[in-house]
Amino acid sequence: MTGLEQGVSATLTAPLDVTGTAGEVTPEATLSGAERAIQGRSLGQIAWMRLRRDRVAIAGGIVVILLILMAIFAPLIVRVIGHPPNEWHQEMIDPTLSTAKGVFGGVSLDFLFGVEPLNGRDLFSRVVYGARVSILVGFGATLLSVVIGTFFGVVAGFFGGWVDSVISRVMDVFLAFPLLLFAMSLAGVIPDNAFGLTGDGLRIAILIFVIGFFNWPYVGRIIRGQTLSLREREFVDAARSLGARNGYILRKELLPNLVAPILVYATLLIPTNILFEAALAFLGVGVAPPTATWGGMLSSAVPFYSVAPNFMLAPGLAIFVTVLAFNLLGDGLRDALDPRAR
Repeated sequence: MTGLEQGVSATLTAPLDVTGTAGEVTPEATLSGAERAIQGRSLGQIAWMRLRRDRVAIAGGIVVILLILMAIFAPLIVRVIGHPPNEWHQEMIDPTLSTAKGVFGGVSLDFLFGVEPLNGRDLFSRVVYGARVSILVGFGATLLSVVIGTFFGVVAGFFGGWVDSVISRVMDVFLAFPLLLFAMSLAGVIPDNAFGLTGDGLRIAILIFVIGFFNWPYVGRIIRGQTLSLREREFVDAARSLGARNGYILRKELLPNLVAPILVYATLLIPTNILFEAALAFLGVGVAPPTATWGGMLSSAVPFYSVAPNFMLAPGLAIFVTVLAFNLLGDGLRDALDPRAR
């Protein structure tokens, strides 16, 4: 045997040193590193990771949170940097022109958005208080639509047959219903008190019911389509083979897989409901004056758009920013919760 062969043989037969010295990687360290490398992530963590990379959606979500906080703490915000929303400031009005004194409708540190023509009410305070009505109606009507639409959509898609046919035809009837005309007609005959509610509370409740109840078929159709697809999946067949009843399959197998589309569509439905409430207020059939609403402020600003542009600009920008923020957040959630997205 040559010297080279003896050296190779000695190397192959030498005992393996596993004690680990400085600068070497021990088997335990390698194993723990492998465990960390293959650590799994939940679907929620994956969706959050995708959403966090979408800066536009995150920006929309931040604006949405700020709007909700503004609506909740409107009295505190107005007390600190504003004036009561229905308080008149005639000293801010030029009696000869019936418009605000100063530049751009009286904008100043004391009146951040200026004042209304004729009466001098603080526009900033009224925009802040108007957010309460819009956010409340938007969220309330969306919640009602999602609850009703999810229930009937799941039932129609899961059971099929005559149940699906009946629910689908009811959806078609609701979709063909002239919602705007019905809302205007109903608002005109609302009594002063009903169901234990009066004034603004009664009108807001009626708006939530009308908008939410007649919009549920849009949610129902989406949920029905998703349910038709999910009921043919392997995990539903496996649950049936183990003796699971329909109620268990609906609660434990289908509904958890419907959370993502429900959440996405709800986020996109909220701005639609806010716009609908603003349209009703603009037409004069929403919450009655002097309660501040964005649509009502726009309606009042129409005669003054040339002499007081801030009167129309303030509520218009509030509606625009709110709807845009919800749409951006909804688009980001749709991309983040889509299992086919990378």
